[in-house]
Amino acid sequence: MFTPVRSRVRTAALALLAATALALGATPTTGAAAAPAPAKQGPTSVAYVEVNNNSMLNVGKYTLAGGGGNVFDIAVIFAANINYDTGTKAATLYFNENVQRVLDNAVTQIRPLQQKGIKVVLSVLGNHQGAGFANFPSRQAASAFAKQLSDTVAEYGLDGIDFDDEYAEYGNNGTGQPNDSSFVYLVSALRANMPDKIISLYDIGPAASSLSYGGVDVSSDFDYAWNPYYGTWQVPGIALPKSKLSPAAVEIGGTSQSTAADLARRTVAEGYGVYLTYNLDGADRSADVSAFTRELYGSDAVYAP
Repeated sequence: MFTPVRSRVRTAALALLAATALALGATPTTGAAAAPAPAKQGPTSVAYVEVNNNSMLNVGKYTLAGGGGNVFDIAVIFAANINYDTGTKAATLYFNENVQRVLDNAVTQIRPLQQKGIKVVLSVLGNHQGAGFANFPSRQAASAFAKQLSDTVAEYGLDGIDFDDEYAEYGNNGTGQPNDSSFVYLVSALRANMPDKIISLYDIGPAASSLSYGGVDVSSDFDYAWNPYYGTWQVPGIALPKSKLSPAAVEIGGTSQSTAADLARRTVAEGYGVYLTYNLDGADRSADVSAFTRELYGSDAVYAP
């Protein structure tokens, strides 16, 4: 995710509480029975976190002054990769050491967010190796990668998968160019594997332009889609209702507060249901966040370190 278009751990007591709840049979998604923040009225707010540099827990540090609800509803782990195994000539799901650390420490890095009512989704991104969502050579190859994704969601108790078709560099390592069937096969298989989880689309790249094939349109298999160009307004090119779309996209600390406020105001005025943010870090960003929460929810944001 390129800029133009794109910590702290909970206490040992909370980690022990979550681990105990899991041992006693609590679901991976909810962990210990903790009361989520009060419900809020307004669009769904999304926060991408660059885990190479920042903690996922930052997403849970912002609440609304008026009512105390979470500012963010969805936290996106940025990012796993789709790599290419030159031996097997197949796409493989890859986690760098920072993504792996988040997943391995789900009890302290993911469960605290889920206990607040925040969904945690894993973004998957190309990695310059020629493998991408748009060039699987067969339905079987696409289904095999979909299984890697859904197995990961199940293993780590995640709430879904986000597709970001950048940096694949199609053709590298002798891989094929994008085709019309690949992404349709992939999304169809993933939705079948996890019917109740989130599938979201960062609306960029060849995959985002290949949502229909052989009489099958996978647009309705997505829960959300968002604009990939920070500081701009662009309605995603997918047939979803406004409630599932974010034409607004902002980089926290990179998009001016006035632009973030204008985009939030337009989101509400035009009836869209999602507001996308990127690069939430560990600093107190309450001023940047309040710029859009005032327009989305009628409340300032409160930061609790």
